[in-house]
Amino acid sequence: MTNEQAPRIDTAQPNDAGPEYPRLRVEHLAKSYGAGNKTVRVIDDLTFTVQSGEVVCIVGPSGVGKTTLLKCLAGLQPITGGTAAVDGRPIDGPPQEMALVFQDYNRSLMPWLTVRKNLMLPLGHLKLGRSQVRQRCDSALEAVGLAHAEHQYPWQLSGGMQQRVAIARALAYRPEILVMDEPFASVDAQTRFELEDLCLRIREQFDMTVVVVTHDIDEAVYLSDRVVVLGSKPAKVLEVIDIDLPTPRDQITTRAMPEFAHLRTNVLSLIKKPA
Repeated sequence: MTNEQAPRIDTAQPNDAGPEYPRLRVEHLAKSYGAGNKTVRVIDDLTFTVQSGEVVCIVGPSGVGKTTLLKCLAGLQPITGGTAAVDGRPIDGPPQEMALVFQDYNRSLMPWLTVRKNLMLPLGHLKLGRSQVRQRCDSALEAVGLAHAEHQYPWQLSGGMQQRVAIARALAYRPEILVMDEPFASVDAQTRFELEDLCLRIREQFDMTVVVVTHDIDEAVYLSDRVVVLGSKPAKVLEVIDIDLPTPRDQITTRAMPEFAHLRTNVLSLIKKPA
């Protein structure tokens, strides 16, 4: 099961902020809920960066605040302290350059719309011509292997195929940054491997930066250029680990490498370390 190369589609816009800025920068980010004596601090002083073209996975114990962090990065929740920025521009709402793929495809897809019409939903406000919409949908469906299913409805597809539709919808929007929240957690192991390889292929084909929140340590090591390990409560960055594994990656060969086992053990030991 090899991550095959595909023709690259250059979708990213020029970085107006200049090369001195990373694609995504998080500095001393904090997040609290409530007010006064009932304030609960969930995230405390997170700092890390994501460079253009990287795949970065965020891991940590259950309940540590990974999804909350993702929502802050996607502009779906305001941050309490610190900053988060795309190309040097503070995130104060959903960034135009970003698309989000959720874990629960059953809730994110519209069951009464065909696959193609689901892909067309986020394109409505972009003021594209019909031919542009058609081309974007065609290339996205082709990229995820669902060109044959464009007239079917989500409920007619398997769970793995529905998640491919959710990914294709994000691709049709042509984001520069793809953010994914436990995107493969609801499918079987074999399908999960296939979707992981799909993630790496579309990163190359669409020239995107990818941020993935996951509970699966093996998945994080397999996918990533770097892994951000969160721990403690409120959440802090315990370590950012470089994943220096050969590319392209392969589900059998890569996972059998001693380096893979070493990196996996390193990440797991950080997560299991007492606070």
